[in-house]
Amino acid sequence: MRVAMKTFLIHLGITTSLGTGLSPALAQNAEPVLLDQIVITAGRTPLEAAKNGRATSVITREELEARNIVNVTDALRQLPGISISAGAGPTQLRMRGGEANHVLVLIDGIEASEAATGEFDFSGLQASDIERIEVLRGPQSAFWGSNALAGVINIITVGGERNASRWGWETMVGTRSTARGLLSWRGGAETIDGAVSTSLFRTDGHNMSREGDENDGSRSGTFSARFNADIAPNTTLDGTLRYARLLGETDAEDYATALPADSDDASRRISLLGSIGLTSKTPDDALTQRLRFSFGDTERRNYRDGTLLSGNKGRRVSGLYQLSYAFETPALADARHTLTAGYEWERESYNMLDAPGIAPDQLNERSRSLHGFVGEYRTELFDRIYLGTALRHDINDAFKNATTYSLSAAWQTFDGGPRLHASIGTGVTNPTFDEQFGYYPGVYLGNPNLKPEESRGWDVGIEQGFFHDRVIVDVTWFNMVLNDEIVYSPTFDSAMNLDGRSRRQGLEIAATAEILDGLTTRANYTYTDATDPDGVTEIRRPRHSASLNVTYTFFENRATVFGEMDYNGTTRDTYFGPPSYSTPVNLRARTLVNFGGSYQFSENLKGYLRIENLLDKEHEEVLGYRGSGRTALIGLKGSF
Repeated sequence: MRVAMKTFLIHLGITTSLGTGLSPALAQNAEPVLLDQIVITAGRTPLEAAKNGRATSVITREELEARNIVNVTDALRQLPGISISAGAGPTQLRMRGGEANHVLVLIDGIEASEAATGEFDFSGLQASDIERIEVLRGPQSAFWGSNALAGVINIITVGGERNASRWGWETMVGTRSTARGLLSWRGGAETIDGAVSTSLFRTDGHNMSREGDENDGSRSGTFSARFNADIAPNTTLDGTLRYARLLGETDAEDYATALPADSDDASRRISLLGSIGLTSKTPDDALTQRLRFSFGDTERRNYRDGTLLSGNKGRRVSGLYQLSYAFETPALADARHTLTAGYEWERESYNMLDAPGIAPDQLNERSRSLHGFVGEYRTELFDRIYLGTALRHDINDAFKNATTYSLSAAWQTFDGGPRLHASIGTGVTNPTFDEQFGYYPGVYLGNPNLKPEESRGWDVGIEQGFFHDRVIVDVTWFNMVLNDEIVYSPTFDSAMNLDGRSRRQGLEIAATAEILDGLTTRANYTYTDATDPDGVTEIRRPRHSASLNVTYTFFENRATVFGEMDYNGTTRDTYFGPPSYSTPVNLRARTLVNFGGSYQFSENLKGYLRIENLLDKEHEEVLGYRGSGRTALIGLKGSF
């Protein structure tokens, strides 16, 4: 593995905002790396990647299209610090050894996780309408509050285009009766722009259980819309709306074997997200005010043989006011400063749906709210040193109040020299509604006495470019301590806080290389050591993981071929069968290979091919639930 660590070449997020998405045109440029790409999630106001002291990665639309990405998880697997578990029910994403509800997921700035679980279900999330994905690793609650304990993922959809009008379409078919269709429009006039997109996806899937022959498919549909309008000089009104439906089939656990077996189980999820915002700036852009209201509504229903087993509905409403002031002090270290202060209000509500075994009092709506006050200060000194700090105080009506902080620094030592970066911060995650009140009688009971989870983490790294920045390598060491970790207790069929400290530490190596014009290589390696207070390795977090992506663009940038490798080392899981009903087991290491390409037939027509799991390797990311075998996808996309 030490050899692999030395040979993998990738782009690490902090200045890698560009490395994750080199366009064909850029691939022909003698200076392939752009260090001034904006990373929105790196603070309360936009920040250039090279000035960011936190560990950040960006996936651009060019990257998604060059690799013909269908599911967003296939792109996220290629980033350092991330592990994904696809199996029964929701597809979970973990970051730096944290849990799935320790990662805050935003879509166009709206919190998208389900109120019931605090997690975002990545199954069914297609890449067709996504402009870019920003990933921020490490505790970030000082900026974003609860659930940003281990990191933040901000998904930004395609926006409008001024003084233009363009329609787009896509059709795709594949093995396992897979098909996708997309229709979109983006355009605008001189003072307004917008974008609308709708897509449908279906597949017969594969048999998830180890035995039997029943395939478990899925059906999904998404509608999204965005607009921006200049309603006055230096004042902009914007809004977004997103509606998504998913029906996913799965196999339930056989209580005789404690492993999944063929069954007619399914889960239906319906979500609606929206926001409306107002941004006003002074003519010199020194003072910026933002006002935003957002909402999210998610309903989940679980069925067996067509009968409702359980279900819940969660809602989230929030408001934000933020004021930022930028100024310079040329006589003092040639410094530039940005001060930001903000207030956030959020209300979450939740109720179970009427199903067999649900008591009448469990149908009552439960709610909680918080008031958050946040401040941030950033400064740039001598055009080489970049410092940032943030402090947040949350007032909760259901839990104790929380104060979190963040400090970061980046130093460009000299022209062409290494860039040093470091950050330290704290995070908090409140108990979920499921953990507090349960979700299925007799199977999972609630614990209203749970305490919020709290973390403190730091990272330090060095980034260096070689051969005129045609190769960029970044090495980052991270460490985090988690207090009051919430876990499932099979003894009590409920959740509980662990005594003591859970520890996460590891190494992220990332690089990008473009030694030859048109040939781009990206890779990463992550070592993660995540243990509970007893020193036991946490489940579904591989100790070693790595990825490699090679993309070649040729024939006057009209043709592209790519290959991907995704490696997960041995991973621990839990077997809930006899004799102890909580037995640790190991899932064997696996390496998956994807391959594909595309050809631009004309300015408005492109064909593409993607083959996933090319070597048809058997694998499991959740005990007993098989991953998909070889799948071939072919499609056409065009515009007019």
